[in-house]
Amino acid sequence: MNREAILTDNAPKAIGPYAQAIKANGFIYTAGQIPIDPKTGNFVEGGINEQTRQVLENLKAVLAAAGSSLDQVVKATVFLKNMTDFPAMNEVYGEYLGTAKPARSTVAVAELPRGALVEIDLVALA
Repeated sequence: MNREAILTDNAPKAIGPYAQAIKANGFIYTAGQIPIDPKTGNFVEGGINEQTRQVLENLKAVLAAAGSSLDQVVKATVFLKNMTDFPAMNEVYGEYLGTAKPARSTVAVAELPRGALVEIDLVALA
């Protein structure tokens, strides 16, 4: 198996024993991203729109470091703190992934790291 850990300074550093992404056998599997600005290490200010935008910018940076892009995404998993945020999240998501139209699962969760409103992970073609 061909396996490579992906690391970029353009996305938040992993805060545990995991990689930002793993590139393996033609696919890139990203870790879940929350709305941390990699320049400051802090959450972006604002609500679900701003948080979703930062999450997707982080994922875009991780995919770029792996030699891929949002256009190559085949599967997305979205975790929402509150399902009432779905329409707003979906609008921002569509700006980033509307052309690729990957398969997607969206689930409501009791809690996300650091009190985030949204977390997203992706699987993309390498």
